[in-house]
Formats: sequence, structure tokens, C-alpha cells
Amino acid sequence: MPADVETMLRGPSAYAVARQAMDAMERYAVWPTALNFELWTHFVAAPESALGREIARLIQAGEPFTDNLSDELAATYLPKARLNDQIRDAGDALSKELASVSQAIHSAQKSSEAYGETLNHASRSLTDAQDPTALKATVETLSSATRRMARENKALEGRLADSTEEVSRLREHLEQVRRDATTDGLTNLANRKAFDDELERACSEADINGEALALAVIDIDHFKKFNDTWGHQTGDQVLRFVASVIGRMGAPPRFTARYGGEEFALIFPCESGTAAFAILEDIRKEVSSRMLKRRSTNDDLGAITVSAGLAERRPGEGAHALLERADEALYASKRAGRNRTTHATRTSEAA
Repeated sequence: MPADVETMLRGPSAYAVARQAMDAMERYAVWPTALNFELWTHFVAAPESALGREIARLIQAGEPFTDNLSDELAATYLPKARLNDQIRDAGDALSKELASVSQAIHSAQKSSEAYGETLNHASRSLTDAQDPTALKATVETLSSATRRMARENKALEGRLADSTEEVSRLREHLEQVRRDATTDGLTNLANRKAFDDELERACSEADINGEALALAVIDIDHFKKFNDTWGHQTGDQVLRFVASVIGRMGAPPRFTARYGGEEFALIFPCESGTAAFAILEDIRKEVSSRMLKRRSTNDDLGAITVSAGLAERRPGEGAHALLERADEALYASKRAGRNRTTHATRTSEAA
């Protein structure tokens, strides 16, 4: 779903949107499957989007919402469905290319075996040859087979070169698809799925290597009120600004992600809680120091603030438990007045 819908579905209005989607499906006799629910939630939340307009057109035309129609809508308008199609198409193309290469290699093996037989026969003929005519015929046969083998080898080399280039292209395409699947479209940070996978991996690696690991969760203060006042497009502008600050401060080997609607996460591998706390304070101070303007009208939006929670991983602690402690520290920052960083194992907070 587009970022504005994704944000809406992670806020207080999400349940109302979900109920409206269910009501609309019942009104138009649409079965409440998972795919239909996603489509109609999008229709309710973003009626002016391309998908919203198409569903409205189908309603106006009295079209029955069959499973086939839902699949077509998803393939055309839902990013996840399009992504699955891209992965499948690239996989099919790669399979065909590899099958073609396998066939070419198999053909080359048969040619090589035939050439070997020719050499063996020529060797016997040369041994047994008594007259110049027979000797000349054997040499000509051997020469012809050698030329044919050279042509086939050259053709195989060209085929393998072309195949190597095509496989490389397909691999780059699949890598781009993988990046798209793990990147948040609005902020260009990693998305929630990529974050979950990376946190699990980081916890396992920290156990193996006995290294430190810290996790922070960052939330934009009063974001819903800001969205309600200025609209979702301006809210997206704010999300991109905060993401740019976090992304810059969280450059590799740190790992930054958009964790939810207005929440971000930052993984600190091999870094102490003290070092991570300092980075979070730098992020918080830079965000609050900027006076933002609305891009479309140049209206002053004022300053925004963020709250953060930090947790240092304990030996053997799993990803879920670490995330819970970071969340609890974030809630402590919110309760204490926002615009601050709270360390899960400290009583002091930075205002």
C-alpha cells in the first residue's frame, strides 16, 4: 500500500477504516478474504488513489467482484502483488536460461564424445594403414572432425558468454527486486520485514561473537495531531525529513528502518549503550533544531520533536525481548514529557 495508507493503518483511525472496509464489502457482496480486505481497505482509506478510482468505477458499472477480478486488481495496483509477479517472471527467465545452458553443455559433451571416437578410429587406421590413399583418407577425416569440433567449441563459447551476460542481468534484476521488497517506499529506509530479519541476525551474531548490541526505537511526537492539522502529504514530508536524519546518523554498520507509521528503529552492532545514547541525542537535537516549512505553500510548520528508547542486549536475549525493552524505554520517554531519550537500564534521562 502507499505510504499514506500504511501510516493511516498504524494509527488510531485504523480500526474505523477497517470497519468501513468490512461494511463496504458486505454492501457490495464481496467475500471478506485477506486479499479483498486489503483491496477494500485501500479503497476506503485512499478513494482518490488509482486503485480507489478503479474500484469506484467497477461499483458504478455494477461489475461483480469475483476472485479473478480481485487477483487482477491486486496484480495491477498492489505493490506486493506486482513484486511477486516480478520475482516469478525473473525466476522463470532464469530457469529457462539455465535450462538452455544445460542443453548446450549436454550437446557439447556429445560432440566431444563423438570427436573422441573419431580420434580413436583415426589412431587405429593410422596404425593399420598400408597405402597412401588410406592414410590420406584418415588424415582428411581427422582434419574435418577437428574443424567441426573447433566450430562447435567456438559456438559454445559464444553461447556461454551470452548466457553469462543474461544471468548477470537477471541476477541484478532479482537483487533490485529484493531491495524493493525490503525498502520502505516513502523514506528509503529498510522496512519492517527487513528490520525483523536483521534484528534476529544481529542477535545471533552477537551471541556467536560475544559482542555488544544495542537497539533504539524512535517515535515522532504528536504526529497524529500534525497529520490532522496539515494533512498526510505534509506528514509524509516530515517522515522523510526525520528518516533522512536517522539514516545519516545510522549509516552502516548501523542499521536503520521504518518500524511503523511514525516509528523508526536503529540497530547498533558492536556498540556500547553509551555510544548509542550519544547518537540518539544527536538525532533528537538535530530534528528539534529545524524549523520546517510546508513545501507546497511555504507555510511555517514549526519544529517537531522525537522521543527515543534504548536497550542494550543482555547475553542470550532474543530479538523480541530486546525490542520489548526498547519499546518500554520509549514509552518512558513519552510519559516523562517527550523530546527525550531514555535508556532502559538507566534512571537518568536527557531532556
